[in-house]
Amino acid sequence: MRIACVGGGPASLYFALLYKKRRPDAEVVVFERNPPQVTWGFGVVFSDATMAGFGNADEEVFRQITQSFAHWDDIDIHFKGETITSTGHGFAGMSRLKLLDILGRRAFGLGVELFYQNDLTDLDRLKDFDLIVAGDGVNSFIRERYKAEFQTDIETRPNKFTWLGTTKPFGAFTFYFVENEHGLWRAHCYQYEPGMSTFIVECTEETWKRAGLDRMDEDTSRAYCERVFAKQLDGHGLIPNRSIWRSFPRVKNGRWHHNNIVLVGDALHTAHFSIGSGTKLAMEDAVALARALEEKPNVAAALDAYETERRPTVDSLQRAAQVSMEWFEETERYHRRLEPVQFAFSLLTRSLRITHDNLKVRDPGFIRRVDAWFARSAANQSGVNVALQPLPPPMFTPFRLRELIVPNRIVVSPMCQYSAEDGTVDDWQLVHLGSRAIGGAGLIMTEMTDVSREGRITPGCAGMYKPEHVGAWRRVVDFVHKHSPAKVGLQLAHAGRKGSTKLIWDGIDEPLPQSNWPLLGPTPIPYTLANQVPRAMTRADMDTVRADFVRATEMAEEAGFDIVEVHFAHGYLLSTFLSPLTNRRTDEYGGSLANRMRYPLEVFEAVRASWPQRKPISVRISATDWAPGGTTPDDAVALAQVLKRRGCDIVDVSAGQVVAKQRPIYGRLFQTPFADRVRLEAEMPTMTVGNIQSHADVNSILVAGRADLCVLARAHLFDPYWTRHAAVEQGWRLPQPPQYGSIDDYQPRLR
Repeated sequence: MRIACVGGGPASLYFALLYKKRRPDAEVVVFERNPPQVTWGFGVVFSDATMAGFGNADEEVFRQITQSFAHWDDIDIHFKGETITSTGHGFAGMSRLKLLDILGRRAFGLGVELFYQNDLTDLDRLKDFDLIVAGDGVNSFIRERYKAEFQTDIETRPNKFTWLGTTKPFGAFTFYFVENEHGLWRAHCYQYEPGMSTFIVECTEETWKRAGLDRMDEDTSRAYCERVFAKQLDGHGLIPNRSIWRSFPRVKNGRWHHNNIVLVGDALHTAHFSIGSGTKLAMEDAVALARALEEKPNVAAALDAYETERRPTVDSLQRAAQVSMEWFEETERYHRRLEPVQFAFSLLTRSLRITHDNLKVRDPGFIRRVDAWFARSAANQSGVNVALQPLPPPMFTPFRLRELIVPNRIVVSPMCQYSAEDGTVDDWQLVHLGSRAIGGAGLIMTEMTDVSREGRITPGCAGMYKPEHVGAWRRVVDFVHKHSPAKVGLQLAHAGRKGSTKLIWDGIDEPLPQSNWPLLGPTPIPYTLANQVPRAMTRADMDTVRADFVRATEMAEEAGFDIVEVHFAHGYLLSTFLSPLTNRRTDEYGGSLANRMRYPLEVFEAVRASWPQRKPISVRISATDWAPGGTTPDDAVALAQVLKRRGCDIVDVSAGQVVAKQRPIYGRLFQTPFADRVRLEAEMPTMTVGNIQSHADVNSILVAGRADLCVLARAHLFDPYWTRHAAVEQGWRLPQPPQYGSIDDYQPRLR
């Protein structure tokens, strides 16, 4: 086997030595354009878990690295005059130059040929090699040459950063947040060897330009940063090393190999420096590639195996890096609104990989402080005395909406059951919702309930448009109120162009074969080509639908509901007015966002006027259409701001389902960032939805200020007693029906 590694970074060098160690007879060559002992940057960071993996790959490299690094457990966050410390994190920093020296010497000792100052730009020179490992960095010429084959996707992010050094020693991984006349500056700092530390300065492009850094040379820029952080540097200076200001390039590739060329390291993927995983990913690529080549019978099979094994891990870490990167891009939002302890918690959990539970294990003292602060805040917000001994888990604190007190922060999501008869619900809804109320959730939301027969999605959808609907729903509401402390809300909607379809188990979004009813929409655009074309609404149609919402609202009060929610999301009627992809009107109800909001807001105001002032109203919105040209998070913030002025009490922030050709980005808590943004920028309470998987997720969302209530659907389908089980797992007792009093005997065992 003849292998050429292009680029002398950690990925290429580590792969070269690992493969040569396994196959001493192989010819392994590394080409690096720079001289030895030359690199940009200062230090690199590894977690304790990462280091354990390196020990299994090559003990000699592991030994030399561990002899060279600086280790710390603490993270210090300096924010508005306070220093908040969290411990138990376990990281190591070391000189990037030292790491390359260790890898290069080990590779050379094993027989790898190293050619420095060899700027390889002609792949014809490598035509006789069996495998070409493209480890030539973020600006890889190999990847660029075959970008179509690799399906390369590079996104340049908006923030600016520069990588500096300093002689100031840091005893912890340190974050500084300093505001001056030009804007807010972030610094990411850590010691990587005695007497030397990395000092990364980051800011928005607007701040960078206001400071004039776009016109400064390297030394003038360094001097400016020294002035910004003079107090924090304690007399130490900043040291440049090709410290130009740059924007972070997020690199992904749809395919990882082409013919006999395989990508590794930054040529393949990047992870933002805020989670310190670029070098980790590169070296783990090397481990996986070397192992695949050893285990598989040929190069093609090995490259397939390498990608199959590594892609899920890389995708997961890049998702975490993305949300961490976005947190630092949007730090101004958190800086303005969050108190120091909440700001620190938000920062520590920004990647969504570290949760309230993780931190409780790492640093129980910090979590006690966080939970006490949150409990006091909940008591102030709700007007309910929240006992601090013992401290309640954040999810079991109350929340006030007007005169309504929701006893805890768990909401059963509206989930269509398609089991009504001409809108009339029956025993199914009684058991479905009643069991989840007994199961401990604080707020039970009905399924999407339609305001007219023509507003249904399917013939089985629930309704609130006939007199008998009031009694059927009152039976459910009375059961919830009698047998649990839960509150219950009614979600009101009109299906619009997504109506007149089969029951979900007969064919989701498929039109009925017969007995169809006419559909309405802002514009005559069908949901799919198979669906019925809606009629463009006239002013008379708008008046009729608005009246239907008012009638349904009055019936909701008669049925005893505690809260109503108006459905502005998921491609139903009011949602289609909001999205530019579904609203092509040229009158006062189309065009600008203000015009597109006009009719949904008319409906909302009519509902608000018909609903008792003491009772709250929520609105569910789609914060993005997940489609080019559609609704954006900026639109969602603007809509929430207007809704707040019109009397909305909380926004239920969802996403997508507006157009059939959407491209959602799924993952754990994938919709929470939208709720976070609306909550802080619109200064509006929010509910969040979207793959919330555990009570640790819920507590993390709440304490970080990403939402005020957490809405769970699938978790409650799987386990109607999800909230009660979450309480037991956290050693917390919920009120329970007297009929279930005997379960007290089992509580210690359940814990």
